[in-house]
Amino acid sequence: MKVLVLKEPGDEPELVLADAPDPVPGPRDVVVQVAACGFCRHDVAVMAGVLRRGVKPDVVLGHEVSGTVVDVGADVEKVKPGDFVVAALTTFCGECERCTSGREYRCFQAQGLGHAIDGGFAQFVNLPERGAVPIPRDADLLGASILACPIGVAVQALEDVAALRKGETVLVVGSGGGVGLHAVQVAGAMGARVLAVTTSADKVARIEEHTSAEVILAGELDFAEIAMALTEDVGVDVIINPVGSAVFESCLRSMAQFGRMVLLGEITGGHVSLNPVEVLFRDAAILGSTGASVRHIAEAAELVGKEEVTPVISNTYALSEAAEAYREIRAGRTFGRVVLIP
Repeated sequence: MKVLVLKEPGDEPELVLADAPDPVPGPRDVVVQVAACGFCRHDVAVMAGVLRRGVKPDVVLGHEVSGTVVDVGADVEKVKPGDFVVAALTTFCGECERCTSGREYRCFQAQGLGHAIDGGFAQFVNLPERGAVPIPRDADLLGASILACPIGVAVQALEDVAALRKGETVLVVGSGGGVGLHAVQVAGAMGARVLAVTTSADKVARIEEHTSAEVILAGELDFAEIAMALTEDVGVDVIINPVGSAVFESCLRSMAQFGRMVLLGEITGGHVSLNPVEVLFRDAAILGSTGASVRHIAEAAELVGKEEVTPVISNTYALSEAAEAYREIRAGRTFGRVVLIP
């Protein structure tokens, strides 16, 4: 099979399209023919060398995998050849306290797909049975590639971490990106009023096309001032921040009393200067969130099945075109998610 190997990270990473043996499943494993694999900011960070901890040498990146089961181990019971599946974002034991409490994405023995173990930038991938989440046979496998991340990630952040309640106001920054655009949709499906922030004028109409959010174009005027004006100086209840430090202060100034800011990413690798008073007098919470459990992935699939959330994929690339996709994402020229087609 063909695999895309990261030989050396950097501003211009060395990527090699190589031949590798077709995977052979262990007793409780399944082999999936990859239909599509989303290209996440995580992959960009590893390629750029910004994220190195825990990354295996010569890693095959890609954790947003959809495909068809083509082979199963002798002890596999839940899926069979021909089934459509989505990959969980990590392996997990299924038995530890974190797994049994529904937080298997933080299993003590977890290994990240496309990070600590080889992922879906390949024609085939070997998955543990428990990490192959079945989806309907009539599902669109292209859109299904982003059910776990970013859609399931957004479900987890809004439902479990932010504890969003119907009728609250949510502000999403980076709303033209993969996580942001789908978080806008998930928040709307949960009954929130949504303010979607973008810095790209050419993305405003596209965000409006795919969501029912009120779009804020950030520019000379701080988006915090616009958010306060739109909420009659009350502020917003929940902020989804996949951008990180670059917009942290503006996010904080946008928060209402008892507001919750959920950090989902860090684009620039920067730091923040925080006056604790800004948090204290708001009775605010600043929370981190990563990953998605099998339950969140299933909920994401249900939202898509009911057409309450639409996977937005703006471009597809072959494995041989991954370097071009990397440059486009880093330059901010993509909308929603881009996907590799092995």
